[in-house]
Amino acid sequence: MIAERKPRWGYKKMYAYMKNQGYSWNHKRIHRIYRELGLNIRIKPKKRLPTREAKPLFQPEAANISWSLDFMSDSLSNGRAFRTLNVMDDFNREALWIEADTSLPARRVIRTLDMLSAWRGYPQQIRVDNGPELISKELAEWAERHQVILAFIQPGKPAQNAYIERFNRTYREAVLDAYLFDSLEEVRSITEYWLEEYNAIRPHEALGGVPPYQYQSK
Repeated sequence: MIAERKPRWGYKKMYAYMKNQGYSWNHKRIHRIYRELGLNIRIKPKKRLPTREAKPLFQPEAANISWSLDFMSDSLSNGRAFRTLNVMDDFNREALWIEADTSLPARRVIRTLDMLSAWRGYPQQIRVDNGPELISKELAEWAERHQVILAFIQPGKPAQNAYIERFNRTYREAVLDAYLFDSLEEVRSITEYWLEEYNAIRPHEALGGVPPYQYQSK
């Protein structure tokens, strides 16, 4: 049966194929049988994003005014994919946390943000892109509950989230591309060590050549 071999073919393609094979059935008959067998391919409509206004990038005057959040992807030595959830404070570019796992759904994002907020307090806003975890109902409810503004960037314009994008490049070069990881535990261990170095030792040009911790204490 053609439908079993070619499940993604619509009735028009099936009709053309059968016509090329010498069958004389007209397209109306093919369409009727196609529908009776329940072969209609349902095309899932694309979810339309609401219109986003450009959110100007600014450096806050104090901590916890604006955080930035983004995801990255990589793989272990066995080919298993993993993701990281990177969170930073825009004020002093402090890398607040990097969560690494094979899956980071909205609930995991919320859990990470709650962990950070228990330590630092909730931010006024979090700058995010339009990924499925970030436009989820769960995250929207969490933000409303804690009076946190989700400052969405415009689709396809990562420059509007430039602070975290620049951090991602540094993390990619210094950690993800520098090591061949055999396990998630290794990813987390090396990342945690690097985070302390990034925040406490590594000079940051945008902060006048001092690391984030030192800039915060100025």
